Amino acid sequence: MKVCDNNELIKRLSEGDDSALDEIVTQNMGLVKSVALRFCGRGTEYEDLVQIGAIGLMRAARSFDFSFGCMFSTYAVPLIVGEIRRFLRDDGLIKVGRTVKQSAGVIMRAREDFLSSSEREPTVKELAEMCNMSVEDVAFALDAALPIRSLSEPIGSDDDNASLEYFIADRENLLEKLTDSIALREAIATLSPRQQEIVKLRYFKELSQQQTGDALGITQVKVSREEKKIMEILRKAL
Repeated sequence: MKVCDNNELIKRLSEGDDSALDEIVTQNMGLVKSVALRFCGRGTEYEDLVQIGAIGLMRAARSFDFSFGCMFSTYAVPLIVGEIRRFLRDDGLIKVGRTVKQSAGVIMRAREDFLSSSEREPTVKELAEMCNMSVEDVAFALDAALPIRSLSEPIGSDDDNASLEYFIADRENLLEKLTDSIALREAIATLSPRQQEIVKLRYFKELSQQQTGDALGITQVKVSREEKKIMEILRKAL
């Protein structure tokens, strides 16, 4: 039996040959399994993760365009990752009580106020004092309710070339680095040019909100508002 490459199968699919979709899934199941493997241990069976990832693969096959200028597998990885992450988030595998959620909301508002006035991250002790809570309660609420941070989140300057993954994960896990890197890059690419510039200045150049505003000719308040929008967009994408 002749084995077709992804490009040929995608061309057939775009021309209305639905059988090509089954072949694409079969030929790329190794990629789906590799991505699914990194999400094991979060309360969902590996085989279920594979099935969910396959949905992302099918979406990638139906939306892929050769004008993207990349390999199909490169395009498919963030969609597979995104599908699995959405399932884990929406399925509510980690239940957080209402009181904890409310406490986290109070803490995050206090954090935003502190950032606006001090242009630096508050310590847990400072948040506890601002919210009239114990340090332990603040730490618990943040740990339970805050979104999971991407392992590809940059730490330090451009020249450091280091990420959060460098410090807490197995550096030999090249697939994990690849999938997070691609997913984050694809998500950032969906931002507007100004939003991308804010990301570059704030998280790669490590400028303060005021410095970023000065560089872009906008106010610090505008930068802060745009950052909130950016974080929400990236959170949904990842």
